[in-house]
Amino acid sequence: MTTLTYEVVEHDGGWAYRADGTYSETFRSHDEAAAAAKRAAGEQRLGGETTGIVYEDEKGKWHEEIADGGDRPETKVED
Repeated sequence: MTTLTYEVVEHDGGWAYRADGTYSETFRSHDEAAAAAKRAAGEQRLGGETTGIVYEDEKGKWHEEIADGGDRPETKVED
């Protein structure tokens, strides 16, 4: 199973969390960013409905797949 890590980091004059190279919005304090990271990590673990998806890859090729709504990653938050 995949593990997705949310890191609380200084960013853009405040604090944010980063997951898979992407930053959240900026928060005024470390505690606010950590709380937001914990919420996001919890939501990421929630399953959903199995459904069809269509997406374009980095080479411009389109793909159609079935996304298993129960296939959720493990998550963790690092300060």
